[in-house]
Amino acid sequence: MSMTRCSACSVYDDGMTAYDFGPGHPLAPVRVDLTMRLARALGVVAADGGDGLLEQVDVPPTDDDLLLLVHEPSYIDAVRAMSERPTQDFAHGLGTPDNPVFAGMHEASSRVVAATVEAARRVWSGDRLHATSICGGLHHAMPGWASGFCVYNDPAVAIAWLLDQGLDRIAYVDVDVHHGDGVQHVFWHDPRVLTVSIHQSPLTLFPGTGDPTEIGGPGAEGTAVNVALPPGTSDAGWLRAFHSVVPDVVRAFQPDLLLTQHGCDSHASDPLANLMLSVDGQRASYLALHDLAHELCDGRWVATGGGGYAIAEVVPRAWTHLLSVVAGAPLDPATAVPDGWRRHVAGTLGASTPTKMTDGSPAEFTGWENGYDPGSWLDRSVHATRSAVFPALGLDPGA
Repeated sequence: MSMTRCSACSVYDDGMTAYDFGPGHPLAPVRVDLTMRLARALGVVAADGGDGLLEQVDVPPTDDDLLLLVHEPSYIDAVRAMSERPTQDFAHGLGTPDNPVFAGMHEASSRVVAATVEAARRVWSGDRLHATSICGGLHHAMPGWASGFCVYNDPAVAIAWLLDQGLDRIAYVDVDVHHGDGVQHVFWHDPRVLTVSIHQSPLTLFPGTGDPTEIGGPGAEGTAVNVALPPGTSDAGWLRAFHSVVPDVVRAFQPDLLLTQHGCDSHASDPLANLMLSVDGQRASYLALHDLAHELCDGRWVATGGGGYAIAEVVPRAWTHLLSVVAGAPLDPATAVPDGWRRHVAGTLGASTPTKMTDGSPAEFTGWENGYDPGSWLDRSVHATRSAVFPALGLDPGA
């Protein structure tokens, strides 16, 4: 695909892998380490002073004042206390199987926030057109409790920080297989923030929210958009749903900046969910969001990681594609996965990995303009979203 190189950076350092819930937890920090190793091996991210499509920018010092933009002081105090003496605090969601406590948890979680806010700062200031925080995307954390592997909600903090800088309108698009409930909750009453989440049906997956009828609070109707997909949805259906809703609502909102969350747990190999996307289908969504940022926001785009638990087979390939798209130089899906990286994975995890950056999917779909099938669960889901939210944004759900 032809695309112009973009001024972009990746906010990351190797200390980010300290966000570690311990052996056996699905959110294993090695998934991020493997991503960055693959991105460096393919020349997407600069390695050790060498050349790369993306400059790597260090994470700045943490700042508790940033956390207070979203999180309750009592909750921050609880996280800090659990960091110093790990026990349990169920009232704040800490010490559960999803959110076990660990020494240094406050510092590690704060660094994720610092990285995502730095990515936002680079874009807001004009230092970069695009920026990414691949460790970020911890979208389930609530103001007063941890949830779904997420201690602090870095996308929400970054959005709140950008609003404080004077941005008028921010669109948040979340393609993780799980509903972006924490970000939606924080901005439920704020008409300056559009939250869009395309996810597996809440009838079948955590966190059980994200119904199409959730469209925003009083005074902010139309600023929450939820596309809830049936289990088993693959590339063709997912991309049909995405393109039938996401571009229309973001265009109608006319944001100044696009902030996106790219959990890759929608993949067919992911052990925690039931959608059936390929790496190719996920890559297609990255390209579409890149184009929307250029069309609507003068290119201002902040991209984060998120979920993804097929640690060796999927996450590094998906997010290396994301990093290359952020750089404005998408990798060819037929690119070979470097043998050295595959040997590292085999030696470290005892896992075999694909030899190509593609799953071989054409990532094609039929557009909504070609008709709606009321007998299809997928189409009924898309129709429900369009019917619920399009009128509040001045759009015709039947168009």
